[in-house]
Amino acid sequence: MARHGMRDMARGAAVVVAAAAVLSGCSDGGASGTASRAASAATEAASAAASEAGAALASASAEAGRKLDQIKGGAHAKADVKLGAVADESGGRKAAPVTVTNPTSESHTYAVQVNFKDTKGNLLDTVVVTVSDVPGGGSKNATALSNRGLSGDAVTSVARAVRY
Repeated sequence: MARHGMRDMARGAAVVVAAAAVLSGCSDGGASGTASRAASAATEAASAAASEAGAALASASAEAGRKLDQIKGGAHAKADVKLGAVADESGGRKAAPVTVTNPTSESHTYAVQVNFKDTKGNLLDTVVVTVSDVPGGGSKNATALSNRGLSGDAVTSVARAVRY
C-alpha cells in the first residue's frame, strides 16, 4: 500500500523534473533529445528515491517490531494509549502527543509503536516511543516524532503497545 504512494510521488517528481528540462529551453535542435535524456534520468532518480524510501520504511517497521518483540513478560496495552492531533515540526517531521494511562496499581514502563499514515491510509513512517515509570492509576505524556520529514497531512494510530 505505502509503495504505491511513494511510486506516485516519485513519478510526480520525474514529471516535474522532465517538464523543467523541457521548459528550460535549449538553443539548438537537440532539445528533444536533451529533454528525453533529462526525463529518463529524472525517472531513474525518482525511482531510486522511492525504492530507498520504501527500504527505509521497511527497515523502520522491522526495527519497531524487533524492539517490541524483545520485551519479555509484557502485557498488551493498546487500550491504555491515546494519541493527540498531529503537528508539524522543523524539517517537515510530524509529532503526535502520546498519553499513557496505567490502569494497574503498580508503576510500569510502556513501549508504544505509533504509525504515521497519509489520509489514504498508506504507511509513511513508524516509531516506537518508550514511556517510563507511568505510576499505577496515573498517566504520563510523551511525543511520537517521525523519523524523517513527511509531506502532506498525516494521521497516527497505535500499532502495538506493551506494558512491562
